Amino acid sequence: MKDILAKRLKKCRKQTGLPQIKVAIYCDITEKAYQNYELGVHEPKVSILMRIAQFYGVSIDYLVGLTDDPAPYPRAQEQKDLP
Repeated sequence: MKDILAKRLKKCRKQTGLPQIKVAIYCDITEKAYQNYELGVHEPKVSILMRIAQFYGVSIDYLVGLTDDPAPYPRAQEQKDLP
């Protein structure tokens, strides 16, 4: 999974044209941490992976290689209080 994740993180970032520091700031992590994710040295926690996926507008499944479709899943609507 690390290799696929690293490649897809780099691909997403290149498509946005942003430097690693911008992604890191949005995701509230250090630039070095993000660099390590792109290099495949470390894997992010799920909470960080969620922020990265949201930033790029892709699904976590895409980032980790479970699908080749980058489209995020539609969010489930919260149920309203029933009487």
